Amino acid sequence: MNAVLYVVTVLIWGSTWLAIKGQLGDVHPTASVAYRFALAAVILLAWARLRGLPLRYPLRVHGQFVLMGGLMFSTNFVCFYFAEQHLTTGLVSIIFAMSLVVNMAFARFFFRRAITAKMLIGGGIGLLGIATVFWPEFQNFGLSSGSGQGILLSALGTLVFCLGNVVSGKTQAAGIPVIQGTGYAMGYGALLMAPFAASLGDGAMFDPTFLYTGSLVYLAVFGSVIGFGAYLTLLGRIGGERAAYAMVLFPIVALLLSTVFEEFHWTARDLAGVFLILAGNAVMLINPALIRRLTGNRFPAEPAAPAEPAARSAADR
Repeated sequence: MNAVLYVVTVLIWGSTWLAIKGQLGDVHPTASVAYRFALAAVILLAWARLRGLPLRYPLRVHGQFVLMGGLMFSTNFVCFYFAEQHLTTGLVSIIFAMSLVVNMAFARFFFRRAITAKMLIGGGIGLLGIATVFWPEFQNFGLSSGSGQGILLSALGTLVFCLGNVVSGKTQAAGIPVIQGTGYAMGYGALLMAPFAASLGDGAMFDPTFLYTGSLVYLAVFGSVIGFGAYLTLLGRIGGERAAYAMVLFPIVALLLSTVFEEFHWTARDLAGVFLILAGNAVMLINPALIRRLTGNRFPAEPAAPAEPAARSAADR
């Protein structure tokens, strides 16, 4: 079942970056984000209601939903929407793929899990890959340049998203099911964006074209309801740093789509950088037992790290 959830997450999230391009135009990104997650929240909470799932939670729990919505379903996506005004979708997805490294760092900080040499080496290789891909932009980095703003916004969105992972993991560990928790968090995320959409938007409040409405429905139904449902289910089952393993593969999907639809032109530097990013992530995913077998057991086993509190099973709810 976890393998199916990985495949769903990779394919859907690999394609949502291109769908976001269809949201860019006269409508302010804060309004587009609000529409996306308002629609997704209605779908999730209506489904929970039809299934007779509990929808009443204490005010304290709603506070967690608000925090989760502010981190995972509003602020970070506004960053990504603005970033795609300056970078291709594939490049934004590459930066977001480094959430695997950030999740592991947060697992150490918030859950006191050990950071191993494997993580440090893999993270270093991945960061070297990002530096390789964006080296020309880094040489002329500045907030006044479009590419510089895109890189900074993508990095900020990734950091905020990973903070949301921490909140979601703690919420699920407290026994809050994915459907209700995600539905409420998405609803609060949309509400948080509404005032900004009303005050910052200087263009149309909605675009009735097929491109805008079609991409909005795809992002709400597939990217948010199904994609986040699969990812957050993995998050509750196996923890944030392991759930983020899907980030290794979906940039490939995003880059292939960017090549076809955005005429992204590959260079030798891009290929080398993407290879380093994938190699770095792969290093962090390698089973320590496999490393010991390949090296003739010359490296000792990594000490077991304390686990996050396990989320209650569906049967317990």
